Formats: sequence, structure tokens, C-alpha cells
Amino acid sequence: MRIRALALLGIIAGVCLLLLTLQMRGSVGGAADALAVVTTPVQTVLARINRATLGVWGTYRDWKNVRVENRRLREESQRLRVEALRVTETDAENHRLRRLLTLKESLPLETMAGEIIAREWGGWVRSLTVNRGRGDAVARLTAVIAPDGLVGRIVDVRTGSSVVQVLTDPASSVGAHVVRTRTPGVIEGEPRGTLRFKYMPRDGGGLQIGDLVVSSGLGGLFPGGIPIGRVRTIDDRGSALFNYAQVTPAVDFARIDEVLLLTGGIMRDVAASFKSDG
Repeated sequence: MRIRALALLGIIAGVCLLLLTLQMRGSVGGAADALAVVTTPVQTVLARINRATLGVWGTYRDWKNVRVENRRLREESQRLRVEALRVTETDAENHRLRRLLTLKESLPLETMAGEIIAREWGGWVRSLTVNRGRGDAVARLTAVIAPDGLVGRIVDVRTGSSVVQVLTDPASSVGAHVVRTRTPGVIEGEPRGTLRFKYMPRDGGGLQIGDLVVSSGLGGLFPGGIPIGRVRTIDDRGSALFNYAQVTPAVDFARIDEVLLLTGGIMRDVAASFKSDG
């Protein structure tokens, strides 16, 4: 097959050379026409091949440019999304810090700001670790609050941090009362990470769903008037000595990032420092 192809190519080349020679010598008057008959199809095919090659190359080059542009646009889009997330996070942090500063300035107590650096989980948040410790003169049983309400108390002071026992810890208990009815009782943590309000029944005006429960200030550990949570369900046991209510915490212990440690001052009622509709 290769020999045949070479032979055919040689014949075509010879014919072309012969016709060209005859034209130059003037031996054949129609040599130019004969040469055109032979060469025109070849030139047409070569021109088509050239155009097709250029078209394929142009398409490849455009496709490659489109890929590069798409990659650049994807990277730019990812960068803009990351910047948008940073801006959103910064705005949220600024909002939290403004609320904390507002609370700090309105409290008639000495406070110290702290940042939550760790959480102990066990199906729910059992404790929090704040970045304040012995170097900051933090004392054990220091009350810890947030703009939304009461967080808990310091139970372990370390060199550069302290552990906060949150209200939902089963070992936690806080004196409290219902704002609307002034019904006194005790807020206790439960193993499932919820709060239970234990109170003695009172004649007239029982508890209602949505009632706000705040710290009572009894015992001197926590100031009075700090929001603890709102009544979610009521377990009315009739003539029993104690009744119970499930309370939704005012503070989301899984999301809180900044807190205030109450470091000094008389433990007076601070309800006016917290905005509530209860």
C-alpha cells in the first residue's frame, strides 16, 4: 500500500511537471487549462483541510480560554463568598459585643468580660470554660451572666481559665420567682439538659405558659432579677406540697460566646438592666 501511494504521488508530480514544461515551451496551447484541471481539486482539498484545521484550532483555543475564565470566575466567587461570611461573622460579633457592653455599663455591679473557649458536651452542654482564671483574681462561685440572662457559676478556677457550671447541670440549683405572680421557687437542672421550676402552690393566679422566671437574689450568690427562662409546661399536682414547671432557658448555652463575671458589689436586684417583656 505504501509503494502504491508513493507511485501515485510520483505519477501526479510527473504529470504536473510535464504540463508545466510544455507550457513554458509553448508546445501545448491548453497546458495551463490542463494544469488547472489537475491542480484545482488538490488546492481545493488543501484549502478545506487548512480551514478545517484552523477552525479546530480556534475552537480548542476558545474552549481553553473559556476553561481558564471559568476557573478564574469560580475562584473569584469562592473568595467573595468567604469575604461575605467574614463580614457577616464580624457584624454578628460586633452586635454581641455591643449588647455585652450595654449590659456591663447598665449593671450596678463590678464585672469582668470573658470569652467562652470550650464546652463540655454530653447530649447537652454540661459546662463552659471561660478565658479568665487565677491571674484575673476570679473567685470560685462567681456568678456568670450574659445579655440574655443567667448562665451559671464558677466551680473550678485554673491558672488561665475557669469552669462554669451552667444552670442545666443536674447539680445546679438557683432561687427564683415568677415575675407576673411573684411565685417563689427553685430552678433545678435536669439530666436531659432542661430546667425545672419547683414551687409551692399559692392561692389564686397560677402559673401560665410563657411566664418569665428570674433569679430571686436569695442566698447572696446571684443578684435578683436576672432572667432565667420562660415556663414551657406546667405539672399541676393539685394539693401536693410542690408543683413543677418545665422552663426553657433564656440563654442558649450551645451558642453563647461572651459572658460577664460578677466580680464585686452588693448583690442587689438588677432586673432593670435586662430588657424583657415579662
